[in-house]
Formats: sequence, C-alpha cells, structure tokens
Amino acid sequence: MTLHIRPATEADLPAIQALLSSASLPCADLTSSRIDFLAADNGAGIVGVIGVEPMQPAGLLRSLAVSPDLRGSGLGKQLVAALEAHAALQGITGLTLLTETAAPFFMQLGYAPLARDHVVAAIAATAEFRSLCPASATCLHKYIS
Repeated sequence: MTLHIRPATEADLPAIQALLSSASLPCADLTSSRIDFLAADNGAGIVGVIGVEPMQPAGLLRSLAVSPDLRGSGLGKQLVAALEAHAALQGITGLTLLTETAAPFFMQLGYAPLARDHVVAAIAATAEFRSLCPASATCLHKYIS
C-alpha cells in the first residue's frame, strides 16, 4: 500500500473529523480555528492526520491520529516529521502540544515537558488550551528549525 502525505483540503474535513472522533481527540473547534492539516492518504481514503494551529513563530500541534490498523507502522512518526517540516516552512520555530495519552511517543521524537504557565500567550488563548483539553493533559514543546 502506498501512502501519500499531503495538505488536507476542505473536502477532507468529514474524514478528518471521523478519524479524530474515533481516536477520542477534540474536534469541536475544527471549523472555527485555523488549523493546517496534513493527511495521509492510501488512495482509498485518509488513514492518518496531523495539524498545526499556526501563531508564528509558535505553533500548536493538533490532532495526530492514525487508523487503528496502521498504528505501530511508523505512520505517526512520518506525520510528525512532515508537520515539523511544513511548520518550519511557515516560519514556525517551536511546536507545543497537549496530550493525555501520547507523551512517551512525542518525547521519543524530541518533545520535552513544558509547564503550562510557560506557554506563549497566543497558544494559551486557544480553545485547545482554554477548554478542549483537560488540565491534566501533559504539555510538551519542541524547537524546530
């Protein structure tokens, strides 16, 4: 199976929402927030997704999800690498994220814990930080080039 990671289109939004919902990830603000999504497409549909909410020079990494049958295949790592490259091209120098379940995964990729009170104001003001993710979620950050 050949996978192609590409910028998501508006037509992809229903499939993205379904994938995020199946992974129990927040998607209530997808239409009201500016999130640039990348989609992994296997020709039959979207099997992975990741997004960034850009606030140059900062970015909020949003919504990494992989179809259950492809978890453990390395697709998640490919999506993170593609998003980091995409974000860097937009002038983003650091990515911050919140996670309830994937801290070890992201820490293997160079993300480090960050206290919520050290998050830049623009990211702290997002719906993700204000209300969508619980206070118990781990905050992580990585500088990218």
